[in-house]
Formats: sequence, C-alpha cells, structure tokens
Amino acid sequence: MSIATGSLRATVFPRSTALTQASFIVGGTLFIAAMAQIAIPVPGSPVPVTGQTLAVYLIGTTYGARFGFATFATYLLAGIAGAPVFAASTGATSHGLARLTGATGGYLIGMLVATFVLGALADRKADQKFKTSFPALILGSAIVFAFGLTWLHASLDLTWTQTISAGLTPFIFGEVIKIAITATSLPLIWRKISQKLAR
Repeated sequence: MSIATGSLRATVFPRSTALTQASFIVGGTLFIAAMAQIAIPVPGSPVPVTGQTLAVYLIGTTYGARFGFATFATYLLAGIAGAPVFAASTGATSHGLARLTGATGGYLIGMLVATFVLGALADRKADQKFKTSFPALILGSAIVFAFGLTWLHASLDLTWTQTISAGLTPFIFGEVIKIAITATSLPLIWRKISQKLAR
C-alpha cells in the first residue's frame, strides 16, 4: 500500500501546531549537530569522516523539502553564530562564518541543497520504496560531494586528482553504509505505517 501523503513527518503529524513545527526544527538541528560531533580525522585531508551526512539523509527524507531545508539552514545559522555545532576539522576553523567560507564550506552548502532535494523527492514518496529511495539518496550524496569537491579544489588550489583523493575517496565506503541504512530503514517504517493504517 502506498500512502498519499508526502513526507514521513507530514504523515505522522498531519496537523502539527506552530510549537510542534518549531520543535521539529530545533530537534532536527540538535540531531545534525550531535551527528556532526562523530568525527574521525582523515590524514592529509581537512575533511573528517562524520555522521553528518547520515543526519542530512534522514532529516531530508523524513521532514520533506520545506522542513528539511529550514532545519539545516537553522543548523548553519547556529554554527555561523558561533555555536559549537560543526564537526571538528583538521586545519579548519571549527565554528563561525570562517568555517562556512573555508575549505570544507562547500560540503555544508551541498548538504543544505541535498536536504531540500531529498525532501522534495520524499514529498513525492521517493522514500517509501527501496527502488526509489536508493537512487534518491545517491543523488543527495552526489550533490553534497559536487559542492564539497568544487569548493575544496578552489579553496586549496589542488589538482583534481588531489581533490578527489582528499575529499572523496576516503568517504566512499562510509557513504555507501549511510545510504544503505537510510534506503532500507525508511521503506520498512513506511510499510509498518501502511499496515497500521490499513487495519
């Protein structure tokens, strides 16, 4: 059974109040910040391995375009304001506007765009089945790395080979795991919801 409503958030809370909506944004922002703190430095790269992209995939697909974008934008604004929400990064300023304009800032902008795109696809039910969820998440990951690698290449004046080596290769395995977790768990949740609503 396919559910007509868009995102998971909209299905579970179809008539949420302003307070509920604000709670979603604040809770999502805290979740992204917490996942960003799971950071493992990569030797020779300013970009650490983090749980941040997993948070982006989950927030984007469960919140929908509008709330997903608003949540990640709130996260960015908190970091720019100086809150300790960004992941620790080798050779980069940890917080503030300098982090956004630094070598790893492209990944953050890419995550903002990816959150919106994944949310828009989830609003069209792409997250309800693995066959649509998986390619949607691949697209989301591609957006993050397209922005991140372009920014990294320009900021550090690296060759494209050096850029790929520092900004993509060390993260491929982790991204596959994160995509697999999201692409398999959400359809299972939707199936449970469908079964409950069918009773």
